Amino acid sequence: MSSSIAIETGPWAGWRTWPHDTFESGVGPFYYRKDTDGRVVCRFVAEPRHMNGGGFMHGGCFLTFADYSCFAICEDVTQGGPAVTVNLSGDFLSSAQVGETLEATGEVTRAGGRLIYVRGLITANGRPALSFTSVITRVNRKPKEQA
Repeated sequence: MSSSIAIETGPWAGWRTWPHDTFESGVGPFYYRKDTDGRVVCRFVAEPRHMNGGGFMHGGCFLTFADYSCFAICEDVTQGGPAVTVNLSGDFLSSAQVGETLEATGEVTRAGGRLIYVRGLITANGRPALSFTSVITRVNRKPKEQA
């Protein structure tokens, strides 16, 4: 993952984001920060474009946010080095609607060698919405430049 940047103005001042991930930037943008106790918190506000045909947050949006959150949660372990998701699993617990704040927290449950194991929970306005687990692997090479 490339280096994150600090947001200095507006409603997300004090938060960080990765502006170089074009997919997540297009879906989000998503933000994260470390609380004073060292806990990583990720957050975004649901918009109409995040909803499915039934008016609830699309499952793909939930899982994209979970994936983003895993990298924020394990940032101290990866030290910003390149890594990719090799497994992501989620259990949907409730839905989310336009205007609700989605927040993810979690922990690294194990890290050694190349593999990093993460688990977390996404809430929608404080309601549990998605529990997730992930396995991330560090990679030793840089991605090819896009033409």
